[in-house]
Amino acid sequence: MTEKLKGKVALITGAARGIGRDYALRLAKLGANVGVIDINLQAHLEFEGEKLAPQYETVVDELEALGVKAIGVEADISNETEVNLAMEKVQEYLGEVDILIANAGGGVGAITENRASEINPEQLRIVMDRNFYGTIYSVKAVIESMKRRKTGKIITVSSVTGIRATQSTGAYSHYAAAKASIISYTKNLAQDIGSYNITANVIAPGYIATGRLSEQFEQSGASELKEEVALKRFGTPEDCANVIEFLSTDLSDYVTGTVIDVTGGLLLQ
Repeated sequence: MTEKLKGKVALITGAARGIGRDYALRLAKLGANVGVIDINLQAHLEFEGEKLAPQYETVVDELEALGVKAIGVEADISNETEVNLAMEKVQEYLGEVDILIANAGGGVGAITENRASEINPEQLRIVMDRNFYGTIYSVKAVIESMKRRKTGKIITVSSVTGIRATQSTGAYSHYAAAKASIISYTKNLAQDIGSYNITANVIAPGYIATGRLSEQFEQSGASELKEEVALKRFGTPEDCANVIEFLSTDLSDYVTGTVIDVTGGLLLQ
């Protein structure tokens, strides 16, 4: 384990399972103390491919096993009051946040629904609250501390769907709109906070084979989906964590307002 982030405090939202969990583990392996905010710290139990090793109850146990301090707080990321209270608990235990990864989000409804001309307003509201508003609330909860100390790394999480339209169908456009909003917000955020020596960047994953999504890929026709990708394979959570490592360390000190897609060449089309 390297010590590139030793003494730093990282906060990852939506890190109880999936890609967010890999982000948390990667930063812990770099020496950071890690706070996790998730609506359910045992969400890994919901999917067979996401379950942790039997000796771990939550990702917090995994993080502590790496020799760093860690805390997990359950909160609804779409509720600003809950986000602020969770942030207070994290900072009381770990100290002020140096790195924020605003990862929590997710969609609602079937992936064949919510074509652009047929968006369900209630599902749109839920998706915007989870993704766009949740990102804003997370940033607001840490930004004043970062400004005061004139240091910080903010990484928001969009998606390939926030960059390009879904091929042929235009479905799931409520989720795409939310993820596109995150990109625009982060670019403006980078302009706003650059003078405080704080960077703000976006990671936009493509087809990433988490335990949950692998099942969906198989149902949607995995071989056809892989043909859309230049590298002819699905991405892994580790592929995304590699980019998170870059954006969280001094390697990216002169990178801000940028969208890095982790798609294996999906956007080449």
